[in-house]
Amino acid sequence: MGKISGLKRVLILSVAVGSGHMRTAEALKQAAGVMYPSAEVRILDTFRYASPLLGKLVLGAYLEMLKKSPFLYGFLYNQAGRGRPLSGKGKAGFSHIINMAAAPRLIKYINNFQPEIIVCTHAFPLGIGSYFKKKGVFQGPLLAIVTDYDVHSFYIFPEVDYYIVGAEGLIPQCRAYGINPDRVYATGIPIHAQFSHRYDQAMLRQQLGLDLEPPVVLLTGGGLGMGSIDIVFKTLGASNLCQLLCVTGSNNALRVKLDNMAQGMSCRAKIFGFVDNIHELMAASDLMVGKAGGLACAEAMALGLPIFIVGSLPGQEVKNAEFITAAGAGVRIDTDNLGSLVGNYLQDMSRVQHLARMSALHGKPDAARDAVRLMAAVVNSPGIVKATK
Repeated sequence: MGKISGLKRVLILSVAVGSGHMRTAEALKQAAGVMYPSAEVRILDTFRYASPLLGKLVLGAYLEMLKKSPFLYGFLYNQAGRGRPLSGKGKAGFSHIINMAAAPRLIKYINNFQPEIIVCTHAFPLGIGSYFKKKGVFQGPLLAIVTDYDVHSFYIFPEVDYYIVGAEGLIPQCRAYGINPDRVYATGIPIHAQFSHRYDQAMLRQQLGLDLEPPVVLLTGGGLGMGSIDIVFKTLGASNLCQLLCVTGSNNALRVKLDNMAQGMSCRAKIFGFVDNIHELMAASDLMVGKAGGLACAEAMALGLPIFIVGSLPGQEVKNAEFITAAGAGVRIDTDNLGSLVGNYLQDMSRVQHLARMSALHGKPDAARDAVRLMAAVVNSPGIVKATK
């Protein structure tokens, strides 16, 4: 895009559900701080700031559904897809409720801060930003960051100026929604700069108290510690084919359970709760087993880490799993065959290495910087953006 002037004031609207959407927002802020040090970049946890009660109701119901009725969530997700019953009036009604509850405080915030651009890393605040543009509250560019490898109808609003998606293969999905491909950029899902580095795997293993051999498997259930981690932990721990790193996120009960299970295992295992060095744990590992969260997939591929997908939630995680397997960057497994399937790979590391190469091929470690460059171009020279895509 050539030399582009800097950014001054950027407002990123996100939602703290799980950890991925906020981590994407933080990755953008970190990249902008390096590239444009004088820029003021603010991140708002939209519901927590604008309407804590609504946030508690909406996000509480969402998390409860994921935990107790994941298949119901998957059904609703699919029904709200393009051309489905909930994609029209249902979406409009839901957006109206959120807009009415969140608008007053956010309008005041926007009027005080005067952002040049609003960037949304979740569909809910994107609907609010679209409402503001429609009503003339905000007249600058509105940018959507899609944090999964699927473009859902809840992200589609005519007021959105540009979309950032995780891969080139998602551009046709946007076109099917009537979005001009010139407004869609496949920079990748923005991730922290830590995932663009190359690490000394042997040194990391030594720092983590692991041996250089046998292979290392990372187990993760996302920020909420969901999925079949305990079953995977028990099965692989009994195989003696690998060493285990396990991240339980905020699920303290799971961490205690695994600590107890580890006492009777002969293989080396390290168990963590919520961590801030997941990039090092990934870089120390030969493969990762867990759910197909969008950001976790993007981070793993940036480091060339194969993903063995188990326990994914219906909805966007199923779509992410389909993307990963189609890319050859991972394998879908279930709790019935995980021991034999993962074991077969661990006993033939050439197969793991092939998956690793495919994972790295589809990784986009510079996604956050590329997204920030687009933001600056949109703010300063919108006419250049299409011409230099």
